[in-house]
Amino acid sequence: MTAVFRVGLVRLVSRGATAPNSLLQAQTNALPAAFQQKCNISGKTMRGGPRVPKEPPYPYKTKKYTVLNTFLDKTSKRFDENSKVICVEGPIASGKTKFAKELAEELDMQYFPAVDLDLIFINKYGYDMRQLDPELPPSCRSYDVRNFCLDPSHDLAAQFQIRMYMLRYSQYIDALQHIFNTGQGVVLERSPFSDFVFMETMFRQGYLSRGARSVYNEIRSNTIGELLKPHLVIYLDLPVDAVQKQIKARNVDYEQQSKVFSEAYLRDLEALYKQQYLKDIANHAELLIYDWTAGGETEVVVEDIERIDFNQYESDPHNKKMIDWRFPLESEWCEARIKYGHEKPDLMNYFNVPRFDVPELLRSADDSKNWRDVWFNAPGMKFRPGYNADMGDTGLATKTKIGINEAI
Repeated sequence: MTAVFRVGLVRLVSRGATAPNSLLQAQTNALPAAFQQKCNISGKTMRGGPRVPKEPPYPYKTKKYTVLNTFLDKTSKRFDENSKVICVEGPIASGKTKFAKELAEELDMQYFPAVDLDLIFINKYGYDMRQLDPELPPSCRSYDVRNFCLDPSHDLAAQFQIRMYMLRYSQYIDALQHIFNTGQGVVLERSPFSDFVFMETMFRQGYLSRGARSVYNEIRSNTIGELLKPHLVIYLDLPVDAVQKQIKARNVDYEQQSKVFSEAYLRDLEALYKQQYLKDIANHAELLIYDWTAGGETEVVVEDIERIDFNQYESDPHNKKMIDWRFPLESEWCEARIKYGHEKPDLMNYFNVPRFDVPELLRSADDSKNWRDVWFNAPGMKFRPGYNADMGDTGLATKTKIGINEAI
Protein backbone atom coordinates (compact mmCIF):
# COMPACT_ATOMS: atom_id res chain seq x y z
CA MET A 1 0.00 0.00 0.00
CA THR A 2 2.87 2.35 0.82
CA ALA A 3 4.46 1.68 -2.57
CA VAL A 4 1.18 2.44 -4.35
CA PHE A 5 0.84 5.71 -2.44
CA ARG A 6 4.44 6.64 -3.22
CA VAL A 7 4.02 5.97 -6.95
CA GLY A 8 0.79 7.96 -7.03
CA LEU A 9 2.34 10.91 -5.23
CA VAL A 10 5.43 10.97 -7.45
CA ARG A 11 3.27 11.02 -10.57
CA LEU A 12 1.03 13.71 -9.11
CA VAL A 13 4.06 15.87 -8.40
CA SER A 14 5.37 15.36 -11.94
CA ARG A 15 1.99 15.49 -13.73
CA GLY A 16 2.43 16.80 -17.22
CA ALA A 17 6.21 16.71 -16.99
CA THR A 18 7.92 14.79 -19.74
CA ALA A 19 11.54 13.85 -19.31
CA PRO A 20 13.50 16.28 -21.47
CA ASN A 21 15.60 15.01 -24.31
CA SER A 22 17.21 18.41 -24.70
CA LEU A 23 20.00 17.33 -27.01
CA LEU A 24 17.60 15.73 -29.45
CA GLN A 25 15.03 18.52 -29.23
CA ALA A 26 17.67 21.18 -29.80
CA GLN A 27 18.53 19.51 -33.09
CA THR A 28 15.04 18.58 -34.32
CA ASN A 29 12.80 21.02 -32.42
CA ALA A 30 10.44 18.06 -32.08
CA LEU A 31 7.83 17.42 -29.43
CA PRO A 32 9.10 15.63 -26.30
CA ALA A 33 9.35 11.88 -26.75
CA ALA A 34 10.15 9.08 -24.33
CA PHE A 35 13.42 10.14 -22.77
CA GLN A 36 16.44 8.13 -23.76
CA GLN A 37 20.03 9.29 -23.35
CA LYS A 38 21.01 10.82 -26.64
CA CYS A 39 23.12 8.98 -29.07
CA ASN A 40 26.73 7.99 -28.91
CA ILE A 41 28.97 7.23 -25.97
CA SER A 42 32.18 9.24 -26.16
CA GLY A 43 35.60 8.52 -24.73
CA LYS A 44 38.13 10.94 -23.26
CA THR A 45 40.01 11.15 -26.56
CA MET A 46 36.91 12.21 -28.50
CA ARG A 47 35.81 14.65 -25.79
CA GLY A 48 39.29 16.07 -25.38
CA GLY A 49 39.20 15.64 -21.60
CA PRO A 50 37.32 14.18 -18.66
CA ARG A 51 33.53 14.07 -18.49
CA VAL A 52 31.94 17.21 -17.05
CA PRO A 53 28.75 16.30 -15.13
CA LYS A 54 25.63 18.24 -16.15
CA GLU A 55 24.60 18.44 -12.49
CA PRO A 56 26.47 17.66 -9.26
CA PRO A 57 26.02 14.00 -8.23
CA TYR A 58 23.44 13.31 -5.55
CA PRO A 59 25.09 12.00 -2.33
CA TYR A 60 23.06 8.79 -2.37
CA LYS A 61 25.43 6.90 -0.08
CA THR A 62 24.73 9.25 2.81
CA LYS A 63 21.34 10.74 1.96
CA LYS A 64 18.09 9.02 0.99
CA TYR A 65 16.23 10.02 -2.15
CA THR A 66 12.54 9.98 -1.27
CA VAL A 67 9.22 11.12 -2.69
CA LEU A 68 9.75 14.57 -1.19
CA ASN A 69 13.07 14.93 -3.02
CA THR A 70 11.31 14.46 -6.36
CA PHE A 71 9.78 17.94 -6.00
CA LEU A 72 13.14 19.65 -6.48
CA ASP A 73 15.63 17.03 -7.63
CA LYS A 74 14.70 15.47 -10.96
CA THR A 75 16.52 12.44 -12.29
CA SER A 76 16.98 12.77 -16.05
CA LYS A 77 18.74 16.16 -15.75
CA ARG A 78 21.98 14.37 -14.83
CA PHE A 79 21.91 12.00 -17.80
CA ASP A 80 24.13 12.46 -20.82
CA GLU A 81 25.38 10.29 -23.68
CA ASN A 82 27.62 8.28 -21.32
CA SER A 83 24.87 7.43 -18.82
CA LYS A 84 24.87 3.80 -19.85
CA VAL A 85 25.24 0.32 -18.36
CA ILE A 86 27.98 -1.76 -19.99
CA CYS A 87 28.57 -5.42 -19.08
CA VAL A 88 31.80 -7.19 -19.97
CA GLU A 89 31.38 -10.94 -20.45
CA GLY A 90 33.57 -13.81 -21.52
CA PRO A 91 34.99 -17.18 -20.51
CA ILE A 92 37.17 -17.69 -17.45
CA ALA A 93 40.62 -16.05 -17.63
CA SER A 94 39.78 -14.11 -20.80
CA GLY A 95 41.18 -10.78 -19.55
CA LYS A 96 37.88 -9.20 -18.54
CA THR A 97 39.23 -7.41 -15.45
CA LYS A 98 42.05 -5.57 -17.23
CA PHE A 99 39.82 -4.67 -20.15
CA ALA A 100 36.87 -3.51 -18.00
CA LYS A 101 39.12 -1.26 -15.91
CA GLU A 102 40.68 0.32 -19.02
CA LEU A 103 37.25 0.76 -20.63
CA ALA A 104 35.80 2.45 -17.54
CA GLU A 105 38.82 4.74 -17.34
CA GLU A 106 38.59 5.80 -20.99
CA LEU A 107 34.80 6.34 -20.87
CA ASP A 108 34.89 8.06 -17.46
CA MET A 109 32.52 5.44 -16.03
CA GLN A 110 32.34 3.78 -12.63
CA TYR A 111 33.98 0.34 -12.59
CA PHE A 112 32.30 -2.51 -10.70
CA PRO A 113 34.62 -5.53 -10.25
CA ALA A 114 33.57 -9.16 -10.42
CA VAL A 115 31.87 -10.31 -7.23
CA ASP A 116 33.10 -13.13 -5.01
CA LEU A 117 32.14 -14.72 -1.70
CA ASP A 118 34.56 -12.45 0.19
CA LEU A 119 31.65 -10.00 0.23
CA ILE A 120 29.87 -12.44 2.55
CA PHE A 121 32.73 -14.04 4.43
CA ILE A 122 34.81 -10.94 5.25
CA ASN A 123 32.91 -8.59 7.55
CA LYS A 124 33.04 -4.79 7.78
CA TYR A 125 36.04 -4.97 10.12
CA GLY A 126 38.09 -7.22 7.85
CA TYR A 127 37.56 -10.36 9.93
CA ASP A 128 37.41 -13.49 7.78
CA MET A 129 34.41 -15.52 8.92
CA ARG A 130 35.85 -18.63 7.28
CA GLN A 131 38.06 -18.95 10.34
CA LEU A 132 34.94 -20.12 12.18
CA ASP A 133 34.50 -23.26 10.05
CA PRO A 134 35.99 -25.67 12.65
CA GLU A 135 33.29 -24.56 15.12
CA LEU A 136 30.41 -24.99 12.66
CA PRO A 137 28.50 -28.07 11.49
CA PRO A 138 29.26 -29.17 7.88
CA SER A 139 26.04 -27.68 6.47
CA CYS A 140 26.96 -24.21 7.77
CA ARG A 141 30.61 -23.97 6.78
CA SER A 142 31.97 -21.65 4.14
CA TYR A 143 32.11 -22.72 0.52
CA ASP A 144 33.62 -20.33 -2.01
CA VAL A 145 35.20 -20.52 -5.45
CA ARG A 146 38.29 -22.23 -4.03
CA ASN A 147 36.13 -24.95 -2.48
CA PHE A 148 34.17 -25.31 -5.71
CA CYS A 149 37.32 -25.78 -7.77
CA LEU A 150 38.64 -28.42 -5.38
CA ASP A 151 35.35 -30.20 -4.61
CA PRO A 152 32.65 -29.25 -7.16
CA SER A 153 30.34 -32.13 -6.19
CA HIS A 154 29.94 -30.95 -2.60
CA ASP A 155 26.39 -30.45 -1.28
CA LEU A 156 27.14 -26.75 -0.77
CA ALA A 157 27.84 -26.18 -4.49
CA ALA A 158 24.17 -25.32 -5.07
CA GLN A 159 24.18 -22.73 -2.30
CA PHE A 160 27.42 -21.32 -3.72
CA GLN A 161 25.92 -20.63 -7.14
CA ILE A 162 22.73 -19.15 -5.71
CA ARG A 163 24.86 -16.85 -3.57
CA MET A 164 26.89 -15.81 -6.61
CA TYR A 165 23.68 -14.89 -8.40
CA MET A 166 22.49 -12.98 -5.33
CA LEU A 167 25.76 -11.01 -5.14
CA ARG A 168 25.66 -10.16 -8.85
CA TYR A 169 22.04 -9.08 -8.45
CA SER A 170 22.90 -6.89 -5.46
CA GLN A 171 25.85 -5.32 -7.27
CA TYR A 172 23.73 -4.60 -10.35
CA ILE A 173 21.23 -2.74 -8.16
CA ASP A 174 24.13 -0.71 -6.76
CA ALA A 175 25.21 0.09 -10.32
CA LEU A 176 21.70 1.26 -11.24
CA GLN A 177 21.57 3.31 -8.06
CA HIS A 178 24.84 4.96 -9.04
CA ILE A 179 23.77 5.86 -12.56
CA PHE A 180 20.38 7.22 -11.45
CA ASN A 181 21.89 9.44 -8.78
CA THR A 182 25.01 10.67 -10.55
CA GLY A 183 24.41 10.30 -14.29
CA GLN A 184 27.79 8.55 -14.56
CA GLY A 185 27.79 5.35 -16.61
CA VAL A 186 28.93 2.01 -15.20
CA VAL A 187 31.06 -0.91 -16.40
CA LEU A 188 30.49 -4.31 -14.75
CA GLU A 189 32.27 -7.64 -15.01
CA ARG A 190 29.49 -10.13 -15.67
CA SER A 191 25.92 -9.51 -14.56
CA PRO A 192 22.94 -11.34 -13.05
CA PHE A 193 21.57 -11.75 -16.57
CA SER A 194 24.43 -14.07 -17.57
CA ASP A 195 24.79 -15.90 -14.26
CA PHE A 196 22.54 -18.75 -15.36
CA VAL A 197 25.19 -20.03 -17.79
CA PHE A 198 27.31 -21.11 -14.82
CA MET A 199 24.39 -22.78 -13.08
CA GLU A 200 23.41 -24.64 -16.23
CA THR A 201 27.00 -25.71 -16.89
CA MET A 202 27.28 -27.04 -13.33
CA PHE A 203 24.05 -28.98 -13.84
CA ARG A 204 25.22 -30.48 -17.13
CA GLN A 205 28.47 -31.57 -15.48
CA GLY A 206 26.59 -33.23 -12.62
CA TYR A 207 27.60 -30.74 -9.92
CA LEU A 208 24.02 -29.61 -9.25
CA SER A 209 20.91 -31.72 -8.72
CA ARG A 210 17.75 -31.25 -10.73
CA GLY A 211 16.05 -29.94 -7.59
CA ALA A 212 18.74 -27.30 -6.96
CA ARG A 213 18.49 -26.21 -10.59
CA SER A 214 14.73 -25.86 -10.18
CA VAL A 215 15.17 -23.65 -7.08
CA TYR A 216 17.72 -21.46 -8.88
CA ASN A 217 15.41 -21.01 -11.86
CA GLU A 218 12.49 -20.16 -9.59
CA ILE A 219 14.57 -17.56 -7.75
CA ARG A 220 15.79 -16.11 -11.04
CA SER A 221 12.27 -15.94 -12.42
CA ASN A 222 11.17 -14.16 -9.24
CA THR A 223 13.92 -11.53 -9.35
CA ILE A 224 15.42 -10.85 -12.77
CA GLY A 225 12.43 -8.94 -14.14
CA GLU A 226 12.97 -6.18 -11.56
CA LEU A 227 16.20 -5.03 -13.22
CA LEU A 228 16.81 -2.83 -16.24
CA LYS A 229 18.84 -4.65 -18.87
CA PRO A 230 22.23 -3.23 -19.91
CA HIS A 231 22.65 -0.91 -22.88
CA LEU A 232 25.72 -2.72 -24.16
CA VAL A 233 27.27 -6.16 -23.69
CA ILE A 234 30.87 -6.78 -24.76
CA TYR A 235 31.91 -10.42 -25.10
CA LEU A 236 35.61 -11.32 -25.16
CA ASP A 237 35.79 -14.61 -27.02
CA LEU A 238 38.47 -17.27 -26.61
CA PRO A 239 38.46 -20.88 -27.85
CA VAL A 240 38.53 -23.60 -25.19
CA ASP A 241 42.17 -24.49 -25.68
CA ALA A 242 43.17 -20.83 -25.27
CA VAL A 243 41.09 -20.59 -22.08
CA GLN A 244 42.89 -23.60 -20.63
CA LYS A 245 46.25 -22.03 -21.50
CA GLN A 246 45.22 -18.77 -19.83
CA ILE A 247 44.09 -20.60 -16.70
CA LYS A 248 47.44 -22.35 -16.55
CA ALA A 249 49.33 -19.11 -17.22
CA ARG A 250 47.76 -17.16 -14.36
CA ASN A 251 48.87 -19.91 -11.99
CA VAL A 252 46.18 -19.75 -9.29
CA ASP A 253 46.86 -22.74 -7.06
CA TYR A 254 43.29 -24.02 -6.62
CA GLU A 255 42.62 -23.60 -10.36
CA GLN A 256 45.75 -25.62 -11.17
CA GLN A 257 44.61 -28.42 -8.86
CA SER A 258 40.99 -28.32 -10.03
CA LYS A 259 39.22 -30.90 -12.13
CA VAL A 260 36.41 -28.43 -12.89
CA PHE A 261 37.90 -26.63 -15.88
CA SER A 262 37.85 -29.63 -18.17
CA GLU A 263 37.29 -29.34 -21.89
CA ALA A 264 33.70 -30.55 -21.43
CA TYR A 265 32.94 -27.91 -18.76
CA LEU A 266 34.44 -25.08 -20.81
CA ARG A 267 32.66 -26.18 -23.99
CA ASP A 268 29.32 -26.28 -22.19
CA LEU A 269 30.00 -22.82 -20.79
CA GLU A 270 30.89 -21.48 -24.23
CA ALA A 271 27.81 -23.05 -25.83
CA LEU A 272 25.45 -21.65 -23.21
CA TYR A 273 26.96 -18.20 -23.52
CA LYS A 274 26.73 -18.09 -27.31
CA GLN A 275 23.58 -20.10 -27.98
CA GLN A 276 21.43 -18.78 -25.14
CA TYR A 277 22.68 -15.69 -23.31
CA LEU A 278 24.18 -13.70 -26.19
CA LYS A 279 21.34 -14.66 -28.50
CA ASP A 280 18.76 -13.42 -25.98
CA ILE A 281 20.51 -10.29 -24.75
CA ALA A 282 21.07 -9.14 -28.35
CA ASN A 283 17.29 -8.58 -28.54
CA HIS A 284 17.53 -6.02 -25.74
CA ALA A 285 21.03 -4.51 -25.85
CA GLU A 286 23.79 -3.68 -28.29
CA LEU A 287 26.29 -6.53 -28.55
CA LEU A 288 29.97 -6.42 -29.50
CA ILE A 289 32.00 -9.63 -29.79
CA TYR A 290 35.78 -9.72 -30.12
CA ASP A 291 38.28 -12.50 -30.65
CA TRP A 292 40.45 -11.97 -27.58
CA THR A 293 42.72 -14.99 -28.05
CA ALA A 294 45.79 -12.80 -28.34
CA GLY A 295 44.29 -9.98 -26.31
CA GLY A 296 43.21 -6.72 -27.89
CA GLU A 297 43.34 -2.95 -27.76
CA THR A 298 40.79 -1.14 -25.63
CA GLU A 299 41.09 1.92 -27.86
CA VAL A 300 39.74 -0.06 -30.82
CA VAL A 301 36.74 -1.20 -28.79
CA VAL A 302 36.10 2.39 -27.65
CA GLU A 303 36.06 3.53 -31.27
CA ASP A 304 33.48 0.84 -32.09
CA ILE A 305 31.36 1.90 -29.10
CA GLU A 306 31.48 5.55 -30.20
CA ARG A 307 29.91 4.54 -33.53
CA ILE A 308 26.80 3.03 -31.90
CA ASP A 309 23.71 5.23 -32.02
CA PHE A 310 21.72 4.16 -28.97
CA ASN A 311 18.85 6.42 -30.01
CA GLN A 312 18.03 4.66 -33.26
CA TYR A 313 15.39 2.36 -31.75
CA GLU A 314 13.28 5.07 -30.17
CA SER A 315 11.10 5.64 -33.24
CA ASP A 316 9.76 2.06 -33.13
CA PRO A 317 7.82 1.48 -29.87
CA HIS A 318 7.66 -2.26 -30.58
CA ASN A 319 11.41 -2.70 -30.85
CA LYS A 320 12.67 -4.48 -27.71
CA LYS A 321 16.12 -2.91 -27.82
CA MET A 322 16.59 -0.37 -25.04
CA ILE A 323 12.90 -0.67 -24.15
CA ASP A 324 13.78 -0.89 -20.44
CA TRP A 325 15.26 2.60 -20.67
CA ARG A 326 12.33 4.30 -22.40
CA PHE A 327 10.37 6.13 -19.70
CA PRO A 328 8.01 8.77 -21.14
CA LEU A 329 7.55 10.66 -17.87
CA GLU A 330 10.05 12.21 -15.50
CA SER A 331 8.05 10.67 -12.65
CA GLU A 332 8.93 7.19 -13.91
CA TRP A 333 12.64 7.99 -13.76
CA CYS A 334 12.18 9.25 -10.20
CA GLU A 335 10.26 6.10 -9.26
CA ALA A 336 13.06 3.91 -10.63
CA ARG A 337 15.62 5.99 -8.73
CA ILE A 338 13.75 5.37 -5.48
CA LYS A 339 13.29 1.69 -6.30
CA TYR A 340 17.00 1.05 -6.82
CA GLY A 341 17.97 3.28 -3.91
CA HIS A 342 16.72 2.79 -0.38
CA GLU A 343 14.14 0.20 -1.51
CA LYS A 344 16.91 -2.26 -2.37
CA PRO A 345 16.10 -4.46 0.69
CA ASP A 346 12.61 -5.01 -0.75
CA LEU A 347 14.14 -6.25 -4.02
CA MET A 348 16.51 -8.57 -2.16
CA ASN A 349 13.55 -10.07 -0.30
CA TYR A 350 12.41 -11.60 -3.60
CA PHE A 351 15.12 -14.22 -3.05
CA ASN A 352 13.00 -15.70 -0.25
CA VAL A 353 11.44 -18.52 -2.26
CA PRO A 354 9.94 -21.16 0.08
CA ARG A 355 11.24 -24.49 -1.19
CA PHE A 356 11.76 -27.38 1.22
CA ASP A 357 12.19 -30.27 -1.21
CA VAL A 358 15.93 -29.89 -1.92
CA PRO A 359 17.97 -31.38 0.95
CA GLU A 360 21.29 -29.72 0.02
CA LEU A 361 19.69 -26.29 0.43
CA LEU A 362 18.27 -26.99 3.90
CA ARG A 363 19.73 -26.81 7.39
CA SER A 364 18.41 -28.50 10.49
CA ALA A 365 17.16 -26.35 13.36
CA ASP A 366 20.08 -27.46 15.53
CA ASP A 367 22.62 -26.59 12.84
CA SER A 368 21.03 -23.18 12.34
CA LYS A 369 21.15 -22.41 16.07
CA ASN A 370 24.77 -23.51 16.22
CA TRP A 371 25.57 -21.23 13.28
CA ARG A 372 23.86 -18.20 14.83
CA ASP A 373 25.58 -18.71 18.19
CA VAL A 374 29.00 -18.86 16.55
CA TRP A 375 28.52 -16.36 13.72
CA PHE A 376 27.05 -13.51 15.78
CA ASN A 377 29.63 -13.83 18.52
CA ALA A 378 32.55 -13.42 16.11
CA PRO A 379 34.63 -10.19 16.21
CA GLY A 380 32.59 -7.31 14.83
CA MET A 381 29.36 -9.32 14.54
CA LYS A 382 27.61 -8.75 17.87
CA PHE A 383 26.12 -5.42 16.80
CA ARG A 384 25.68 -3.35 13.67
CA PRO A 385 28.85 -1.99 12.05
CA GLY A 386 29.94 1.10 13.94
CA TYR A 387 28.49 -0.11 17.23
CA ASN A 388 31.08 -2.70 18.27
CA ALA A 389 33.20 -1.31 21.09
CA ASP A 390 35.42 -4.41 21.03
CA MET A 391 36.46 -3.46 17.48
CA GLY A 392 37.37 0.12 18.44
CA ASP A 393 34.08 1.86 17.64
CA THR A 394 33.56 4.98 19.72
CA GLY A 395 30.80 7.46 20.47
CA LEU A 396 28.21 4.72 20.83
CA ALA A 397 26.09 6.70 23.30
CA THR A 398 25.60 9.59 20.85
CA LYS A 399 24.87 7.65 17.66
CA THR A 400 21.25 7.95 16.60
CA LYS A 401 21.04 6.32 13.18
CA ILE A 402 22.70 3.84 10.84
CA GLY A 403 24.09 4.39 7.37
CA ILE A 404 21.72 4.72 4.41
CA ASN A 405 22.85 1.52 2.68
CA GLU A 406 24.13 -0.25 5.74
CA ALA A 407 23.42 -3.96 6.02
CA ILE A 408 22.86 -5.77 9.27
